[in-house]
Amino acid sequence: MTTQSDLLTRLAPLLKAECAAEAHSAGLDAADLEQSVWVRLLSERRAGEPAARLAAAVRAEVRAALRRREVLYDPTAEAAPAPGARVDSGVEQAVLAAESRRELRAAIRRLPGRCPRLIFALLSGHDPTYREIAGKLGMSQGSLGPVRSRCLGCLRRMLMAEIAAP
Repeated sequence: MTTQSDLLTRLAPLLKAECAAEAHSAGLDAADLEQSVWVRLLSERRAGEPAARLAAAVRAEVRAALRRREVLYDPTAEAAPAPGARVDSGVEQAVLAAESRRELRAAIRRLPGRCPRLIFALLSGHDPTYREIAGKLGMSQGSLGPVRSRCLGCLRRMLMAEIAAP
């Protein structure tokens, strides 16, 4: 029979790795995230596979930290526009944003090889992990980062060329 102390000792390296992987992308300190996850795990006391609960708890803490993130007030951001400057309405902004998203999706579809599937998987709204994306695409988890980097570089070059061309 494993005690809670044995479980904590066994899961500590996994938690440290999960927190280190997730903290940077959310702009959090890995040690702070690790502490928050331990508190969450010890207060929940739910049944289930400890390693799976741990990964879920890390993602939940990252999402909670992002929701709690404070936005500093910038008094200059709400300043009146310069005289003669064009002011876009909220509807115009929404239309322009939707058009930008359509253009980006079209550019992603033109990427070579497995890049479109990978980029769309990363942009998925249900916040998949690298493990889930790798399983879905039939790739090794370790190759996702380098492939993602090459795909984004290709997308960047493609978009820069389109911007430069009249």
